[in-house]
Amino acid sequence: MITHGNEIKLFCGNSNRPLAEAIAKKLNTGLGDIEVGTFSDGEINVHIAETVRGRDVFIIQSTCSPVNDNLMELLIMIDAAKRASAGRITAVIPYFGYARQDRKARSRDPITAKLVANLLTNAGADRVLTMDLHADQIQGFFDIPVDNLLGGPTLYNYFAKQGDIDVVVAPDVGAVKRSRKVAEKFGVPLAIIDKRRPKANVMEVMSIIGDVKGKRCLMIDDMVDTAGTLCQGAQAIKDAGATAVYAGCTHAILSGPAIERLEKSAITKFVMLDTIHLPDEKKLDKFEILTVADIFAAAIENVYLDKPMSKLYD
Repeated sequence: MITHGNEIKLFCGNSNRPLAEAIAKKLNTGLGDIEVGTFSDGEINVHIAETVRGRDVFIIQSTCSPVNDNLMELLIMIDAAKRASAGRITAVIPYFGYARQDRKARSRDPITAKLVANLLTNAGADRVLTMDLHADQIQGFFDIPVDNLLGGPTLYNYFAKQGDIDVVVAPDVGAVKRSRKVAEKFGVPLAIIDKRRPKANVMEVMSIIGDVKGKRCLMIDDMVDTAGTLCQGAQAIKDAGATAVYAGCTHAILSGPAIERLEKSAITKFVMLDTIHLPDEKKLDKFEILTVADIFAAAIENVYLDKPMSKLYD
């Protein structure tokens, strides 16, 4: 793919090095020499150990847990590259944290997604490359170009090869648009789980809109955090007569009780993308991890060569 590696520089922080290495391998290059550590009091210390003057710099870093540490690493790496006279800096953020606070849902709430957008821009990023933002409007929070890649096709291709999907189920109303696209591709009906959320990370199933009895069901969402929504939804579908429940997501955050919930859940197979690194101790037999290295490598090449991104969305 990329052969003039003397002009492109890929760097990564500590959030998802395996994915960064896989992206670099797809581009026939290596990761740049950078030291990302901490001082004794916990302050993040960054040193770029090679020249980036005039180069096209791509900094690969998911802002996943520990969210604040990984975000600060990204901001400081961008600042270091800017002060070293990098020609152009692209923040490659496979998982964009703080995206759930994209509006004022209640009085005196912050809009943290906008705050993070401002921080990235002010740090010196010229462009952002991410995947499946929790809310599409976050692209408009930036005053720099944002490419929001799609993880859905990778999940669809996996389940299409497996076959045997009768109904696609949206785990909540917010996931209807995404789930409808998947249902249309499969040529199957759409069902919706009607739920209410009395407080953050707590969900109660109210009813299921659609027929799932005797069906093999697929639930698709952009992110799974504590897995309460997914597992309660899967149980509700099972109780309504579904013969099997499969699930997939782009961002497997899997915090708190998520692993235990998924292990005990009615879900037969849970498929996730590797935008967030999942350590071995969290892996279950019912998990399947698909890589997004190909997509991000192609996107980075297109940015680097100033080629259109539209083919990646087809």
